[in-house]
Amino acid sequence: MPLKAPLLSACLLLLAAVSPLASADGLVNEDVKRTVDLSTHLAKITAEIVLSNRGPSAVSSFMLAVEPELAQHLAYIGASVKVDEDDDGTLELQQTTVRGQSGEFYNVQLPSSLAAGSQLKTKVELMFSHVLKPFPTQIAQAERQLVVFQGNHYLYSPYPTRSQTTRVRLASKTVESYTKLGNPSKNDEIIEYGPFSDIAPFSQDTMKIHYENNSPFLTISSITRTIEVSHWGNIAVEETIDLRHTGAVLKGPFSRYDYQRQSDSGISSVKSFKTILPASAQDVYYRDEIGNISTSHLQVLDDSVEVEVRPRFPLFGGWKTHYIIGYNLPSYEYLYTLGDQYALKMRLIDHVYDDQVIDEMTVKIILPEGARNIHVDTPYKIHRMPNQLHYTYLDTFGRPVLVATKNNLVEQHIQDVVVHYNFNKILMLQEPLLVVGAFYILFFTVIIYVRLDFAITKDPAAEVRMKVASITEQVLTLVNKRLGLYRHMDEVVNRYKQSRDTGALNSGRKTLEAEHRTLTNEISSLQARLKAEGSDLADKVGEVQKLDGLVKEMVCRSCQEAERLVAGKVKKEAYIEGEKNLSLKRQDMVGRIDSLLDTL
Repeated sequence: MPLKAPLLSACLLLLAAVSPLASADGLVNEDVKRTVDLSTHLAKITAEIVLSNRGPSAVSSFMLAVEPELAQHLAYIGASVKVDEDDDGTLELQQTTVRGQSGEFYNVQLPSSLAAGSQLKTKVELMFSHVLKPFPTQIAQAERQLVVFQGNHYLYSPYPTRSQTTRVRLASKTVESYTKLGNPSKNDEIIEYGPFSDIAPFSQDTMKIHYENNSPFLTISSITRTIEVSHWGNIAVEETIDLRHTGAVLKGPFSRYDYQRQSDSGISSVKSFKTILPASAQDVYYRDEIGNISTSHLQVLDDSVEVEVRPRFPLFGGWKTHYIIGYNLPSYEYLYTLGDQYALKMRLIDHVYDDQVIDEMTVKIILPEGARNIHVDTPYKIHRMPNQLHYTYLDTFGRPVLVATKNNLVEQHIQDVVVHYNFNKILMLQEPLLVVGAFYILFFTVIIYVRLDFAITKDPAAEVRMKVASITEQVLTLVNKRLGLYRHMDEVVNRYKQSRDTGALNSGRKTLEAEHRTLTNEISSLQARLKAEGSDLADKVGEVQKLDGLVKEMVCRSCQEAERLVAGKVKKEAYIEGEKNLSLKRQDMVGRIDSLLDTL
């Protein structure tokens, strides 16, 4: 409701007494257009402000304020001014305090001073997490999710506002209730408040909206991101993520049958989401404590790699999951060098899912062993922990690990961090030299060992046993190879029955005869050597030779029967019955051969 002129003058005089800031620099919000986006589980507030300097002198900065009820949920705040038609210049913000006022305050430095009597168009963006509260807090599987948002009808500002409008964008048309300040209008998912005129500084009036919102209420409880840098061309990235659904808690049992049969069953649950990785990501893996999760899908695009992360079960309110995702990157895209100076430029966090919220983040950057003079440039404030040491293959004194933490992050925090360090390139020879030295010592030790004889006296019996064991090993290898010839001949016969190619059959038969003769002669030679050593295993090898002769006869007979079948000299039923009998006898013979081989 507009204020009358005498009352407005009194309010301004009171403001001059209570808020020295507004009266000192003379700034006024001439026109404010606010947009409150509540279509996801985040509250995104955008304000386009026409700032006017009504003071006697130019100002180089202005102040932004966040009401105390929402300040603890503030995840991101940013401001920009219009530089040209295609570019918005981002402004630098510095957190400050205002005596006598609660909430959070930020001093915004202007790119150039705002002269007295001039105006400036600026855009302010704020994002709040965990401000949408499910109401009711528990819902059944078939119910839809309702949430409540409580905010401010007005722009919370240290400056008086001449005119303001507020547009609220919801997730659906279903609205249970909303405050009616100034007779707002509602059209589908949009509620418009205002215009409001002559609003005093730090004005607050509760805006409360109760509406349906079935968007994914996913929250990353904690994420540990490990980046391991290698100067041999690879950067390994791994993220360990604890994820939970922070929407209305599922009430009652979960029915998978209803969930799969009805499209609107569990509408607020989360089946899957997309994680976006860098375009050069390769060797991507996605697993949990059980192992690899095969329901995921990978899609390689021109500018990114999309991973469809699908947990082992759908996530309902109050449910959580834990998983690990990792990939490799080529170091030449992210590691820059000039002599012994190196700079690693990478994202502090990745895009895990749309409208992501991270409660706790821990980043570990593992640099090569020998890195020194380490310096980190971050796009925003992070909490640095003491450096650690990481040991892996062929490390001697450990790799330096940079550890940093930060809470309450959103998509706007996906920015690059730059790590500067020095590294002497001669240290890259350390690991190859260690490997060469280790093998040199191993080979030298083996050479010395085999040339030394630690026995006090000769043991002829031991030498005989070693010779017999060596000959027996050769016999086993040759017998198994000979049995393999029969299996190969079976394949030739099967192909012959289909193709009726007599030439191929005869070729296979000749190959079998030639190779079988060679192997049999070699085994006979080894049998003679065993007999010369006085081993009783020679008799068992002789039995194997006799049984093998019977097996070969059966293989040849099977081949002949196949020729008769193809020529039409035997009926198919008789052939099948005869082949079955031959197969049983052959299996028995092969079993007896295996038993003899086991005793060798």
